[in-house]
Amino acid sequence: MKSCYGVLRYVLVAGVIFSLGSCSNDPGRLEKIKARGELVVLTRNAATTYYESREGTLGVEYEMAKAFANSLGVNARFIAKVDVSDLFSAIKDGSADIAAAGLTHTEERDAHYVFGPTYQTVMQQLVCRRGGKKPKNISELAGVNIKVPLNSSYVSQLEKIKIQHPDINWLAVEDVSTEALLSQVWLKRIDCTVADSNIVAINRRYYPELSVRFNITKPEPLAWVIANDADDLNDEINNWFESYTASGKLADVMHRYYGYIELFDYVDVRAYQRKIKSKLPKYLKTFKTAATKYNIPWTLLASQAYQESHWRPYAKSPTGVRGLMMLTRTTAKELGIKNRLDPIASIMGGAYYLNKLRKRLPETVSEPDRTWLALAAYNVGMGHIWDARKLAKQLNRNPDSWQDLATVLPLLTVKKYYKKLKYGYARGNEPVNYVKNIRNYQDILEKIMKENSLWQ
Repeated sequence: MKSCYGVLRYVLVAGVIFSLGSCSNDPGRLEKIKARGELVVLTRNAATTYYESREGTLGVEYEMAKAFANSLGVNARFIAKVDVSDLFSAIKDGSADIAAAGLTHTEERDAHYVFGPTYQTVMQQLVCRRGGKKPKNISELAGVNIKVPLNSSYVSQLEKIKIQHPDINWLAVEDVSTEALLSQVWLKRIDCTVADSNIVAINRRYYPELSVRFNITKPEPLAWVIANDADDLNDEINNWFESYTASGKLADVMHRYYGYIELFDYVDVRAYQRKIKSKLPKYLKTFKTAATKYNIPWTLLASQAYQESHWRPYAKSPTGVRGLMMLTRTTAKELGIKNRLDPIASIMGGAYYLNKLRKRLPETVSEPDRTWLALAAYNVGMGHIWDARKLAKQLNRNPDSWQDLATVLPLLTVKKYYKKLKYGYARGNEPVNYVKNIRNYQDILEKIMKENSLWQ
């Protein structure tokens, strides 16, 4: 018996040692990431997370995840998922390393997933349209037409609310983003939706009639979701985040995307008239010089500059475009412009770039549509114009017609369309409004110039 016990004990101990040795030889996820030279990042195509713009790829999540990948000495490969449930499923099956997609760290999710450190807090807000439904509190939501994305944290919160307020109802819709639902509220297709406060703050600039009625949650944390088998990666993220925050880089990113957010003001015609007389004369000669050189009406260039900067030579956007014509660093470098705040350089550079965009369009596009499409590309990037033209063909619309393309561009916010396009999500209503505003400014400017005999 003793000998058998001794043999059994030896076998068990040897088995444990072998097992431990096998585990220690199995590289952790962090080591695998470094070995393959790539961090696989799940995200969403949205203005607050990851999207293509005329300045290149942008988004809070994009910049943070890229910074973390750089700290590891690897590249970041981004995979945009359509639905939140797809993000969590991909993390659960281990096909990605992290999900950086503006995900709320909730108690329900905490039971099933590993979350990284909080980088931002948001509140869920009920958003309606000015002139529409005006519920003042949760008890007044009965009878309000509310839509929210399926499988979102908004659904979980509404379910909690319904326990105390059973008369409240909503529709959870599949394959529709929060941003798209905000657009539907703006277009008066639904009464209200629920959205995180950071998403609302970004999108109110593009949908000015959106109105926050009230908050439906206290501040909630946003955090990355990390693969369950990645303790080493989790530790690395926490260590990196601590230094990233201490260095002020997190604050810089947040300020760049949210620090300049303000509500869009409707065109104040009288203010514009005053600026035509007080500010425009300073730049009129340069606008006319650029117009002659690039065969663009000077009133159009002046109107575009007003749309971009309100004729403020030191204007700066959240993403770093600057000057009267809001040139990107890339465009300025291409033109050899060292100081984007120089009004003359900015106007000449903006006119050159607009003309370049005009030339890139196919010969089948005639004027004035060619100019309207070029202006839209100036705003949203030529890649999204190619996408919109492709989608227009699929929808039996004329890709050479601005009137048709203006109805297609807003569809770049709709998942079922943008997920099949090369450049993905875009704030498609913005270039449409951009062109419309410039045309309105041009009409007003030409009327004022004519009435006041200022053409000479």
